[in-house]
Amino acid sequence: MPNPENLIPAKKGEVRNPKGKPKGIQHSKTRLRRLLELTQDLTNPITGEVEGFTVLEQLDLQQIIKARKGDLGAYREILDRLEGKARDDSLQQNVNINFINQTPRPNGRISTQPETQPEADTVS
Repeated sequence: MPNPENLIPAKKGEVRNPKGKPKGIQHSKTRLRRLLELTQDLTNPITGEVEGFTVLEQLDLQQIIKARKGDLGAYREILDRLEGKARDDSLQQNVNINFINQTPRPNGRISTQPETQPEADTVS
């Protein structure tokens, strides 16, 4: 639990962390965004035309190329980003399952009606 004596607000002009991040140093997120937005002229592997691609677009293209070569993990990642991750229905607790009787009948057709219990004969 914090000590109430240490919760005094800083006075105007007072520096509480003198060895903190120096002024003018960019945050890592800012630097990454700037680098990912750099462009380069490359041949589009799908259309064959020379286009300007950002680094981020180049990374996306690499993911698409891997998926087109049959990498199911790359394909799943693309779908997850576009449509959101699929829900895991196996975690639901109250699942109601209707079993269907698929036994062949004497006429050769398969019954698709829900299974019913035969009525018991009652003795009076």
